[in-house]
Amino acid sequence: MARTRDIVVGAVIIGVVFMFLMMIFISIWGITKQRDVAFLSGGDKVAIVELAGVIESSEGIVRQLKKYDDDNSVSAIVLRINSPGGAVAPSQEIYDQVLKARENGMFVVASLSSIAASGGYYVACAADTIIANPGSLTGSIGVVLSYLTFEGLMDKIGVAYEVVKSGDLKDVGNYSREMTQKEREMLQAALDDVHSQFIITVAESRNMDIEQVEDIADGSIFTGNQSMELGLVDKLGTLEDAISLAGIMADLGEDPRVVKEYPRRRNFLDYLAEEVASYLNIKVPNKTWPKLEYIYK
Repeated sequence: MARTRDIVVGAVIIGVVFMFLMMIFISIWGITKQRDVAFLSGGDKVAIVELAGVIESSEGIVRQLKKYDDDNSVSAIVLRINSPGGAVAPSQEIYDQVLKARENGMFVVASLSSIAASGGYYVACAADTIIANPGSLTGSIGVVLSYLTFEGLMDKIGVAYEVVKSGDLKDVGNYSREMTQKEREMLQAALDDVHSQFIITVAESRNMDIEQVEDIADGSIFTGNQSMELGLVDKLGTLEDAISLAGIMADLGEDPRVVKEYPRRRNFLDYLAEEVASYLNIKVPNKTWPKLEYIYK
């Protein structure tokens, strides 16, 4: 009887220990999948950083670039871009961080997906090499500034918006009235300056004459094939081609190990919030103030 009890107790202890070890293993595996921490980190790798959607902020992409730049096991980065562009400053911040990574000895290949236009293309220009699919949409070298006005609507419903200001241009972008000629001239001057920055960046990074870039910097969009002819991209190919090229550039071979971050898994509260917002048809409104954007619309 005592022997049977000892066997049962031993089996229970072994089961508990086994389950404990399994929980540790699953936890570590989950962290590795979410954060790309490898069990065995020996050997060099190519990191994939994905820039997707409208560029509103640079923080997430810059953080990843810095992380891989500091990782001794990563020798090259493939910047996978699927973006129509976005705000000017974040695009420039990502561009600058790519340049810093290259200055530190990192090889960077930009891989253009369905669209890498305007700010998306601006970021790509920082890479050592740009690879596009034949049907990728890119280019759109230009700047846009827009904001909403509600003057007609406010007149209809009898709402007035009073402003006391220290100068004629202090409330530029006021949504309750039309833009004045003086305001338009000021904003156009700012837009022209930012457009010039874009043109110079493309000319310097692509080894093109300023005049060449100016000829196509009217917001025109181009396919990957057309961009090859214009000198805006270096090669035609897929993401796999970009990874292989990055591996070759870093002396890792054509089939290097790859590491990337995975999006945070949605929990129940995230899902519930999305469902409630969808049911109530809640949408976050666009900002009403003027905003300079490198974006394809």
